Amino acid sequence: MQERKWYAFGTREVVFAALGAALYGVLSFATNMLALPAAGNVAFRPAVCIPMFFGIAFGPWVGFISGFLGNIIGDALSGWGFWFWWDLGNGIMGLIPGFAGLLIRDFRSTRSLTIADVFSALGAIVGMLLASLSEIWVSGVDLRTALVGYFLPAGLTNVINGIILVPILMVAYSAITARTGR
Repeated sequence: MQERKWYAFGTREVVFAALGAALYGVLSFATNMLALPAAGNVAFRPAVCIPMFFGIAFGPWVGFISGFLGNIIGDALSGWGFWFWWDLGNGIMGLIPGFAGLLIRDFRSTRSLTIADVFSALGAIVGMLLASLSEIWVSGVDLRTALVGYFLPAGLTNVINGIILVPILMVAYSAITARTGR
């Protein structure tokens, strides 16, 4: 893998951020109808692995934009409107795993996959905690509802989806780059 700076953001990053946002938006729209039972406006989204993976593979800013803009696209396509704090939380879900990319040299090693899982879980926890707590001042819910009704279902499902799907994407991406010689 190429050595890169975490703050790098050029043409390559713009292209991958746009691709990640489009993929996350469309794939999250496809599953937004799968509402989690007893959770307020929280859907089952396996597509959360997209901003996490794009952050790891292409840098934290690519992951952030993929999550932030992808959530806006997915919510707009679903007719859910604009929820800035949830968009920001989804951006953070891609940003934090992006810093794991600095520690990862081989997408197939157990060490790299473990680092990716830890950072993906951390990104999901921090991002969904911020979004859930924002419901206190945005919607007027109490702390218990924010934590139990929003954070627990959103954070838990996103952690599980990230831990399972991000390593699969990493191994697949590694195989593709090895085959194409990039």
